[in-house]
Amino acid sequence: MTRTIAPRLRTLVLLLLTVTGALLAGAAPASAHAALTGSDPAQGVVVDKAPTQVSLTFSEKVAMNDDSLQVLDPKGKNVETGAPVNPGGTTYAVKLKGNLPKGTYTVAYQVVSEDSHPVSGAYTFSIGAPSQTVVSGVGTAAGGGVVGALYAVGRYVSYAGFIVLAGGAAFVLACWQRGSGVRAVQRLVVGGWLALTAATLWLLLLRGSYTSSGKFGDVFDLNLLGQVLQTKTGAALVSRLLLLAAAALFIAVLFGAYNRREEPAEKRDLTFGLAVGGVVVAAGLAASWAMAEHASTGLQPGIAMPVDVLHLLAVAAWLGGLTALLVALYRAPAETPVDSAAVHRFSRLAFGSVVVLVATGTYQSWRQLGSWSAFTETRYGQLLLVKIALVALLVGIAWISRGWTGRLLETAGARTAEKARREKEQVGSAAGKPAGRKSASGDDTRAAQLARQRAAMDAARQKRLRDADPNRFGLRRSVLAEAGVAVVLLAVTTWLTQTEPGRTELDAKASTSSSSSSSSSSPANSSGALTLDMPFDTGGTDGKGLVRIDLDPARVGGNEMHVYVQRPNGRAFDVPEVKVAFTLEAKKLGPLPVTPDHVTTGHWSASGVQIPMAGDWEIAVTVRTSDIDQVTVSKNAQIG
Repeated sequence: MTRTIAPRLRTLVLLLLTVTGALLAGAAPASAHAALTGSDPAQGVVVDKAPTQVSLTFSEKVAMNDDSLQVLDPKGKNVETGAPVNPGGTTYAVKLKGNLPKGTYTVAYQVVSEDSHPVSGAYTFSIGAPSQTVVSGVGTAAGGGVVGALYAVGRYVSYAGFIVLAGGAAFVLACWQRGSGVRAVQRLVVGGWLALTAATLWLLLLRGSYTSSGKFGDVFDLNLLGQVLQTKTGAALVSRLLLLAAAALFIAVLFGAYNRREEPAEKRDLTFGLAVGGVVVAAGLAASWAMAEHASTGLQPGIAMPVDVLHLLAVAAWLGGLTALLVALYRAPAETPVDSAAVHRFSRLAFGSVVVLVATGTYQSWRQLGSWSAFTETRYGQLLLVKIALVALLVGIAWISRGWTGRLLETAGARTAEKARREKEQVGSAAGKPAGRKSASGDDTRAAQLARQRAAMDAARQKRLRDADPNRFGLRRSVLAEAGVAVVLLAVTTWLTQTEPGRTELDAKASTSSSSSSSSSSPANSSGALTLDMPFDTGGTDGKGLVRIDLDPARVGGNEMHVYVQRPNGRAFDVPEVKVAFTLEAKKLGPLPVTPDHVTTGHWSASGVQIPMAGDWEIAVTVRTSDIDQVTVSKNAQIG
């Protein structure tokens, strides 16, 4: 039966690897987890005079270098001066050269989001009138191509290695302590450690190219590696390597001194010590993901990171333990088979892990989606539905395995009683035989050979009987099916971690839609509320912030205007004075001053703001933060 199962196992593994490869290959380049929510000048607009700077606003803070934000003229030459700066909040700006000629300009950006993923893109605006441009293929290098695919594979291998390492060790300590001496289980856990270590080193080397040029030739660039080590992701990967050194010591003790320990009290004490140390190391390894990815940014990071650690530990205990059980069922020697009690203990461990997964997964889903519509309207939500379906399928198969486990426990008691009866009969038979003379040397050798042959035959017979047990065979098949679904589930999870969260995607779509509406020159699209965000810096102490103008209904005649001033952290900012002025340069009209009334902290309003005619109005806001520190910022918008 073993000969027939082995080819089937190899075929199933190849099939699962093919499915996994298809999932990873079908994934688009790593999606942005920070989305571009606004820009000045806006995408596609035509401005009358050249702007002095270009600013981009993202949904979260991003990391930039000197070349992260570029502005190219119609001939493809750079017109920005200096490095990008952060005037406040999540807005980043770069100064432009003076006296820029008319034509279409390209803005290209390539940054790294706060949760470690590369964000790149490009758009155009025009000065005076649109023109042809020679610029092409900008803003798309990061996160894609061969390097992006290799990085995705590295992430998958790192997750798989952690699950096998942590889950396999947990299975031995909590469910099957005799497994510490089984060679196949030892190779599995050590293989998980090697896979995680190799993948971590590989990700560390790829990281610089993955977030910048996207060229495989830059993988071994030491300058890029030095820059990576100074980032949050680089620190997380280095921390993971240090923890893996502690994990190596844990494995050495588990499969060395622990396996050789025979005294029950000493083994119990060592079990407790290994359990505590193993949980600490496993939690640290899980935290190396939580501190640098989705959980570290966005809504409630202080809660999200511990929840993410619990989620990863539960996944490892369930799927890693499942892998160890599968290896034990197929590869454990006849003299140390995995017993039904161990399977029953793992069943309880898996049930507890599933409870933790449901609780933490529900919180993570709410945090990343924010609404029911995001399940169907975003890629993250769609992938999450696939993941939920796979988890449900896995739980269903696990329930079948639980049934086989119960039947195996029932037959195990009967088999143990039968074995005890046979041993008793053998002892009685041996006691009735007369003692013989001492055998000669040749006879002793022959007797030893016969004893070894009988032992081998007994072991083979026991293995055949064990494999012929329909309950054990059924458990093998159900656990193999569970492992197959788990492989695909891990691929979907890896893809999910590289996909923009649904909450962020919907917010970006809403911001883009609002921006497009407010910048449109079509009268049919220009009516309705107008919102403009303008970062400012008066240069003094506590002089940075963001001013937001809401104009409703943004048309000719009377309008309601609200002004909100915020600090860089988003909190309301009560400045001494705010003034607004409207200018229509094309008709030499204005500035028309408006002094709004203070309503509450960081909020001013004015009613009956008159807009005499439609056009591309410049809205200038003067913000004073002290007796001597003030600044005027402005934006153009189509009104009427």
